[in-house]
Amino acid sequence: MNYPTIEDAVGKTPLVQLQRIGAQDNLARENVVLAKLEGNNPAGSVKDRPALSMIRRAQERGEIKPGDTLIEATSGNTGIALAMAAAIKGYRMVLIMPEDLSIERAQTMKAFGAELILTPRSGGMEYARDLADKMVGQGKGVVLDQFANADNPRIHYETTGPELWEQTAGRITHFVSAMGTTGTITGVARFLKEKNPSVQIIGAQPAEGSRIPGIRKWPQEYLPRIYDATLVDEEVLVTQDDAEEMARRLAREEGIFGGISSGGAAWVAQQIAAREKNATVVFVVCDRGDRYLSTGVFPA
Repeated sequence: MNYPTIEDAVGKTPLVQLQRIGAQDNLARENVVLAKLEGNNPAGSVKDRPALSMIRRAQERGEIKPGDTLIEATSGNTGIALAMAAAIKGYRMVLIMPEDLSIERAQTMKAFGAELILTPRSGGMEYARDLADKMVGQGKGVVLDQFANADNPRIHYETTGPELWEQTAGRITHFVSAMGTTGTITGVARFLKEKNPSVQIIGAQPAEGSRIPGIRKWPQEYLPRIYDATLVDEEVLVTQDDAEEMARRLAREEGIFGGISSGGAAWVAQQIAAREKNATVVFVVCDRGDRYLSTGVFPA
């Protein structure tokens, strides 16, 4: 008998209905707001999908082989997922990340055996990405490059999008996702638009001055090459305060313990539901809240 491996546990995550947040208004407007629980993936985030996809397909194409060194700039979740995927597939993983990200993320990456290089907070992800490219130029490893790698949105086109379509029986009218690497929103949008062009795709973006892990507004020169703006119908700005408060509310009122970007996506989903009728609004809970305990977002 062939038993499943940890790799087989990635994907097929639950889709659950919010029961209390916005309940009266949603009932009056005949709306349903649903949360896709990507924190249920084995390494704890939606990034498990593209991490395995990028390594597996690069290996299939002969671009990498077990024992090679992989290098990636990451704000956290992709790094954790790549560290897990590298452990599964037998690669050395070097992750480059800004020093101000949560200690839980760094500890989790190290638990999977990854090596960390911390970069100055002031340089942000842009500096980390530049350093990764420099290291590749020095022959220190291979960059999978989540920002330009077509295997990132491809896996969401192949798995996340079809799961949402099946789980809502094709009733989904609005899809809300935080925009960071943009792999999730691009891949899911491509699938849903093929199924029903009228499905609205909404990206959550940070308001001016807000620092929300997992949600980024990139300078034009750093805009991920995988991003297809023609697939996104609307971008909604969310403040750091609103994202953090909604993350706390999801835990307290719904029992959904998600991260800060998940709170941001949930806040945007509520804004959409407040203006629509007969809508099925889906947002992505992209990771778990225990990844942010040291930040003070959740009360001690």
